[in-house]
Amino acid sequence: MPGMKPGPDSIGIVAISRTCSGVAARACGLVSLEPIKIAEILKDRPSWFRDCRSLEVFTMFPAGNGGTIELVYMQMYAPTTLAPARNFWTLRYTTRLEDGSLVVCERSLSGSGGGPNAATAHQFVRAEMLPSGFLIRPCDGGGSIVHIVDHLDLEAWSVPEVLRPLYESSRVVAQKMTTAALRHIRQVAQEMSGEISYALGRQPAVLRTFSQRLSRGFNDAINGFNDDGWSIMGGDGAEDVVIATNLTKKSSVHTDSVSTLPRPDGVICAKASMLLQNVPPALLVRFLREHRSEWADYNIDAYSATSLKAGSCSFPGLRPTRFSGSQIIMPLAHTLENEEFLEMVRLESQALIQDETVISRDIHLLQLCSGIDENAVGACFQLVFAPIDELFPDDAPMLPSGFRVIPLDHKTDGLNSNRTLDLASSLEVGCATNQNCGETSPSDCSLRSVLTIAFQFPYEVHLQESVAAMAQQYVRTIVSSVQRVAMAISPSRLASNVGDKLLAGTPEAVNLSRWICHSYKQLSLWYQLAKI
Repeated sequence: MPGMKPGPDSIGIVAISRTCSGVAARACGLVSLEPIKIAEILKDRPSWFRDCRSLEVFTMFPAGNGGTIELVYMQMYAPTTLAPARNFWTLRYTTRLEDGSLVVCERSLSGSGGGPNAATAHQFVRAEMLPSGFLIRPCDGGGSIVHIVDHLDLEAWSVPEVLRPLYESSRVVAQKMTTAALRHIRQVAQEMSGEISYALGRQPAVLRTFSQRLSRGFNDAINGFNDDGWSIMGGDGAEDVVIATNLTKKSSVHTDSVSTLPRPDGVICAKASMLLQNVPPALLVRFLREHRSEWADYNIDAYSATSLKAGSCSFPGLRPTRFSGSQIIMPLAHTLENEEFLEMVRLESQALIQDETVISRDIHLLQLCSGIDENAVGACFQLVFAPIDELFPDDAPMLPSGFRVIPLDHKTDGLNSNRTLDLASSLEVGCATNQNCGETSPSDCSLRSVLTIAFQFPYEVHLQESVAAMAQQYVRTIVSSVQRVAMAISPSRLASNVGDKLLAGTPEAVNLSRWICHSYKQLSLWYQLAKI
């Protein structure tokens, strides 16, 4: 096909529609798998489509030409707390052509009936899948050429106007669904061929399962579906921090049903969303990943880690812990184009017991990062993590928390994020930033994105109010920290419109200077404590 370079590493052609109703994307690529295997993978949407909460085949019956017709119900997560989730009722038709090709066609049923669970119907908006599907042609000598078409009407009217670009963009559909499907089957093909080796001797499928669990757990926390056991406790009117509790999730926190450890009585989630202006999403997520001490409270991390490991929540009687300020990141796995990677993070610490003997209380986090690589193309940028036992068992309990930044304007920012990660030098980069803005249109330096934060904490029932208050205050503090970071890395903040540098007396310069000095004072204190 014109424009498609040969070879198993080629994504091929990707096209998006700008004129049809709804949003649509199509892609074509070469994959070194047989058609039947590819069809099996693509039909299993929850395994590769991170926004797919569930897919259930309610009935299946044969078609007259040897094919099959399935009645399918699918639920999609909402990417942020500011919008409802989506669901679909579709018919899916599968058949094999005379040349050995496999065809799968799917489209929505007419009507607006509710889903199988009437109790959660109010949490979903019925979306429409227009004619979509995939064609898989076998190649001589092995492998297949895959054609994928996704065409949706996501009912953008049901979300706030500021979020509608997410539901009216064919680019987002292409990134989240169409090319994601191609990348996934290419990843599986390389894993099956033995071309990829991962750390700790783990099988690729096991590490991929960890990534899926982190993503799914974070999405569950953001959406808070009633049929999962979530209920709203209250919200903070000043910061819009929503507190939700789940008394049934204790059964899913520990996946080992024969575990003899006592289990927490439930889980509390504190979550918030806010609009960011002129903040490069990749840069923000990279800063949050590389400078955890700027926003995280180590004692809160220790509480969550200890609760899951011991199965008992001892809050608020936590032992005072000194955070050394350093973290060690060990890569575990990454996707072929580095748009997502899994890693283990060790937070080094010291804790004092009564006789002043220093003991180690390091914390280990399993962390999933998306959008960190500037060369990767993605529809969202996120940092999701969960405390995990240092032995890293396959059935480790996890309560994911983290950040998700979703661009609302798909424009380049003309800014080198490597430069601005050094906030101490940000007062001296005004000239360079102005030059970058001058080389592009003014609108290119105007970025809008929505940031969603969700943190989960296990608790025992007699401590519910205490943990809820702690969670609300903690997320409020994180929101303030993120706002300071956003101010520091924003191109509009770093560069003055009337000069090459920030004037020393401007509020932005004063606030940024105070924040940098405060950070250095904390770092100096940590070094002094470490020598004790």
